[in-house]
Amino acid sequence: MICLTAVAAVWVTNSWLTERFSENTRVRADLRLALYTGNLRSELDRNEVVPLLLARDPALIGALNSSDFSKTSARLIAAQQEIGAASIRLLDASGRTVGSTDRYQIGANNVSTPYFVEALRSRDTVFTVSTTDSGAYEFNHSRAIIADGKTLGVIVVGADLTRLERSWAGIADAVVVTDSEGSIILATEPRWRGLPLPEALSVRSPTSAIQRAFQVTADWTSPPADAYLQGRAVMRSEARIPFRGWKMISFTTYTSTRERVNAVLALEIMGFAILLAATFYVLSRRARMQSAAYMRESADLRALNMRLTREIAERERVQKELRVAEQTVQQSSKLAALGEMSAGVSHELNQPLAAMKTYLAGARLLLQRGRSEEALSSFQRIDDLIERMGAITRQLKSYARKGGEAVEPVDLRAAVSSALTMMEPQLRARTIRITRNVSRGKVMVLADRIRLEQVIINLLRNAVDAVKDKRDAWIEITVESGAHAYVSVRDNGPGVSDLEKLFEPFWTTKKPGEGTGLGLAISSTIVADFGGRLTAHNETEGGAVFRVELPLHRPGHPAEALAAE
Repeated sequence: MICLTAVAAVWVTNSWLTERFSENTRVRADLRLALYTGNLRSELDRNEVVPLLLARDPALIGALNSSDFSKTSARLIAAQQEIGAASIRLLDASGRTVGSTDRYQIGANNVSTPYFVEALRSRDTVFTVSTTDSGAYEFNHSRAIIADGKTLGVIVVGADLTRLERSWAGIADAVVVTDSEGSIILATEPRWRGLPLPEALSVRSPTSAIQRAFQVTADWTSPPADAYLQGRAVMRSEARIPFRGWKMISFTTYTSTRERVNAVLALEIMGFAILLAATFYVLSRRARMQSAAYMRESADLRALNMRLTREIAERERVQKELRVAEQTVQQSSKLAALGEMSAGVSHELNQPLAAMKTYLAGARLLLQRGRSEEALSSFQRIDDLIERMGAITRQLKSYARKGGEAVEPVDLRAAVSSALTMMEPQLRARTIRITRNVSRGKVMVLADRIRLEQVIINLLRNAVDAVKDKRDAWIEITVESGAHAYVSVRDNGPGVSDLEKLFEPFWTTKKPGEGTGLGLAISSTIVADFGGRLTAHNETEGGAVFRVELPLHRPGHPAEALAAE
């Protein structure tokens, strides 16, 4: 009876613990995969903007026009150190390398390389994947340098994705990245590169943790059959990379899961073995001397009880340590996410903090003049701003996912009113006539209310800065609806000097220290996340007009239902 109970208990315990620990392993593998995918996309995005900036560098354009490349390599090296790119090369119109951060490449002919050919065919920045003479993959962003309608050359910026490979190789997993055709372009196992995944899995790779897991033979304690890949004890996780159809796949071993399950099973089997041995001992002793057997049985049971108590206490201590370790890992993940959100917090809270500073200065002046009632009104507005900052910080919790998903029906009129309330201290500090033309009925759109208000506030601040030198300064805000919903901010300032660069990052007409050049670029991205667009033009009689166009929200409309899904 005891043997049957022991077998049943071990079987149930094995199944339950295996399922539980396997699920934990799968969750951790998915989290790591999401982190690696984000790091890879971040590295690609960081290098994508570099060719656009260098293609407009007057020094590089002048060197191509004059064929004087004596200082070109030094300038590219300085740009590489500042930007952090893997390599930067300047090619002339014939495909010859005339400047490079690697001086051994100067003079090389690249006329048939993909990054040169594709850059000449396109007016935009292109991304190419090519192989070097050693068989390694090379990832480049390239862009044609055009001046006065003439193609002078090509700037090529290399992305060092092998650095990510080296960081992935430090764990007990195998990680691969495949392109849209299914070929492996990045892998922690070097022999897998360039092969389709099914063919790569059949290659016998060097000794590694993942190889040892592949060689594990199945036994009665193994996970279910769906945990195997071609008979190998690994877990496969897959994630799509939002870039050119790439995918990232990881293979995670069940080694830690099996060790944890086997440790618990060993304790359980040992307990049953002790119990069985004690039972036999009591029965044999009772056959010889009944009275003495009762006494010895009592002592043995007490000793057994103490041993079991110690084992239970030790097991509870180990479980507590495991829970603490898991909480430590979760806290580390949260701290990493907080680091990524710090830049967003700085930009989102800058305007409420500036408004609070203005209200505090006004309240101090009112208190000094004995106008306490009006000062209380300022304190109430500060309290509203604090509530708003709290809402902004709650909004930042959703920054880890793609923009434009946390949306709800928003009345554009209410968003404009809230933005004007936020801007009231700046508007009162200057003599500016504000004209507001809004529709009588609601103008509903699907958007994130806080981010939409930030766009309107940014446009209002730009308009206030534009009319600061005007005596008869005025700003007109219009909310209207037609085929779409529209919000227009118009001023009578000097207008925009360069409309083509208006929405580019780090481009600004303000003096140093007054602006970063990120406001309009971020606003344009936010509006695009909501399915709309942000445009600007100059009026013939003077001044500039910024116009936000968003799709109307029609409850029950088929298009709205599809967007909600």
